[in-house]
Amino acid sequence: MNHFDTAVITKIAAHHVGNKNNEEGIEFSKQLIETNDSINTLLATYFLSPFKSEEYFRFAHENDLKYNEVYQYICAIFEQPEQLFEKSIHLSKFLYEQSIHPKIKSGELYVVYFQDCVVDGEMADAIGLFKSENKDQFLKVHSENGQFVFEAEQGININRLDKGCIVFNIEKEKGFVASIVDHTNKNSEALYWMNQFLHVKQREDEFFYTQNVMSIYSQFVKEELPQQFEVSKGDQVDLIQRSVEYFKEKETFDIADFEETVITQPEIIESFQQFKEEKTKEQDIEIVDQFNINDKAVKKEQKNFKSVIKLDKNFHIYVHGNRNLLESGIDEEGRKFYKIYYKEES
Repeated sequence: MNHFDTAVITKIAAHHVGNKNNEEGIEFSKQLIETNDSINTLLATYFLSPFKSEEYFRFAHENDLKYNEVYQYICAIFEQPEQLFEKSIHLSKFLYEQSIHPKIKSGELYVVYFQDCVVDGEMADAIGLFKSENKDQFLKVHSENGQFVFEAEQGININRLDKGCIVFNIEKEKGFVASIVDHTNKNSEALYWMNQFLHVKQREDEFFYTQNVMSIYSQFVKEELPQQFEVSKGDQVDLIQRSVEYFKEKETFDIADFEETVITQPEIIESFQQFKEEKTKEQDIEIVDQFNINDKAVKKEQKNFKSVIKLDKNFHIYVHGNRNLLESGIDEEGRKFYKIYYKEES
């Protein structure tokens, strides 16, 4: 987990990067931005407050990490922080080359050097790459000759960072450790920030393993299980509910214990093992058999574990507990039904 309570901003460079497809060009500043303590406090709020997730990434490249351009510039800045302004120009040029989708917005790219950040309990310097794309309208009110006057101004909302990446100066040989946010949109044009510009992949840690095991299991229950076995919607919901309880109650994950406790049936366990092997190969990821469960990853993935039985367009049954209180069947007229047992209404 990262903490920024002690973080100090020491250097800031800013350049305006346009859309290359629209031939908007780049506007370079001539020097580092000069700030004071009060401005740095506002900037720290703007730059750092959105980074609350424990999902981390690493710089990567298909051939060799040394060919990742952003990684190389980050390495150079960490080695000689006085190079930050020079490298910020190279970073702006590289970002411009990736801004070829017609819907990508122009904006300021900020390259910021931080000291005394904390990640995974370790103190480290960090470099932030931030892009502001959206401007808000603000009303400025002031008194003039005994009257109040309104003036409209356009500026950055410090409570809404559009795109950002904080790179911590640890695990350099593996591609550093980076935290990323992208609040603009989730469409294809937004992928340039992570895929084309930063070129990162998720770091393999407790968050990664928890997220991927839950995701693969959810896909198995929803997609594969009904094709391989005769299971009712109620049985599917029960398997999902038991898995969520497992991840919430346990501190560590053990694949053998999970299969025995949650799935229970040998033939379904074997099917799940095959499905997991296929998915990890397909996604080119590795999941270890034992790891500490990350609570934030559980909360994130739990949104996809919907314990809902949808009956035509008439009813939805939300199941939150004991599967034995729910029965299904077919009446004499061929109509399907669910029978629900309960003690009291609430």
